[in-house]
Amino acid sequence: MLLRLSPQLHPPRGCYASLPLSFALSHSTLPLSFSATSSSSPSPPPPLLFSQTHNPPRPHPPCAFASPGLLPSLESFQSVIEATSVLTAIIVVHEGGHFLAATLQGIHVSKFAIGFGPVLARFVYPKGGVEYSVRAFPLGGFVAFPDAEDPDCNIPADDPDLLRNRPVVDRVFVVSAGVAANIAFAFFLIFAQSLTTGLPVQEPLPGVLVPDVRPGSAASRSGLLPGDIVLSSPSVSDLVDIIKSNPEKSISLKIQRGGLTDPLDLKIVPDLSPDGTGRIGVQLSPNFRVTRLKAKNLAEATNFATREFVALTGSVFEGLKQTFLNFSQSAEKVSGPVAIIAVGAEVAKSSADGLFQFAAVINLNLAAMNLLPLPALDGGTLALLLVEAVRGGRRIPREVEQVITSLGVSLVVMLGLFLIVRDTLNLDFIKML
Repeated sequence: MLLRLSPQLHPPRGCYASLPLSFALSHSTLPLSFSATSSSSPSPPPPLLFSQTHNPPRPHPPCAFASPGLLPSLESFQSVIEATSVLTAIIVVHEGGHFLAATLQGIHVSKFAIGFGPVLARFVYPKGGVEYSVRAFPLGGFVAFPDAEDPDCNIPADDPDLLRNRPVVDRVFVVSAGVAANIAFAFFLIFAQSLTTGLPVQEPLPGVLVPDVRPGSAASRSGLLPGDIVLSSPSVSDLVDIIKSNPEKSISLKIQRGGLTDPLDLKIVPDLSPDGTGRIGVQLSPNFRVTRLKAKNLAEATNFATREFVALTGSVFEGLKQTFLNFSQSAEKVSGPVAIIAVGAEVAKSSADGLFQFAAVINLNLAAMNLLPLPALDGGTLALLLVEAVRGGRRIPREVEQVITSLGVSLVVMLGLFLIVRDTLNLDFIKML
């Protein structure tokens, strides 16, 4: 997220900063905790995290990948390190995009930092004098540019290579480069996966899978078990509709159970929920088998990666759209860095190569969020530059710009800290304490 910050905030004056982990994921495509429990309004099935690349059916709009109470626990230190490394790489790529766009144009850069606050480690490159540092608070990073109004700046105020003295087009290039870098990195990750481990392909199978059954629920009392497959309904949404429309009425379900040759016939009487609909207390999931599709050459890898990239991008934007259209219902599912690391660790534990698409999804979420025209995001900075261009190049008063961006940054920092505290308290091992 590209921001111009006030001198009172942790990043130095005259910098563009990024807080990509404050709310990088809201509705994601990670189906780690997907639950279509019949006791509430059904969420649409999530899009395929590893969407089919061979004549793929288009996925449904995504549901949230995890609610705060269902965050995976951070049990595996190695998995946490892997997930944290992925997120750090994404920050470096985003800030590297801004840095590269500036240096390619000969624009002065003073600092490149990962994190905010006190410096843990720093290195000053002799040629150019750019300071590279790692800082205490891992909420993102920033690229700082010299500002002639700073007392320590020895560059003349009229130097054409100061960022603020560059034409609008040059500054737009610097501002948008972070988003472009994340998009390019996401495509590269999918491309690399198609050549190495292969892209997982979900082959739909008949019926609806029951991953979990709540103890004491109507389903449990009727003998339904986790792992059963409901053959009498073609989709999750159809089965949920049947359950919800038949409270306290017996419904017959044909069940396929592992180890048994013939299907079972179970009769279940849904309980009456407070809203007057039926519920049986289960999690439901599309039934599918996962295979892998590995590209044989670069041309095939490009084809596979392009189709997968388009599918993931559409899912991410659809998820963000649903988040903003139904914000009152989805606000609690907005996730911060702790939740994202927890999910990434769970992905790493189940399948190390799953980190490819975990990283791709985070990159695309970050890019999509940064395009929003809000004061604390790249899109907000671009909006200010657009206003300047419409005004015929007349700059917005510096004081006005500082107030707008400082307010936006303050809100984002507060949101980030709130999400860190909330998500930490909702981790499984913290709850056990």
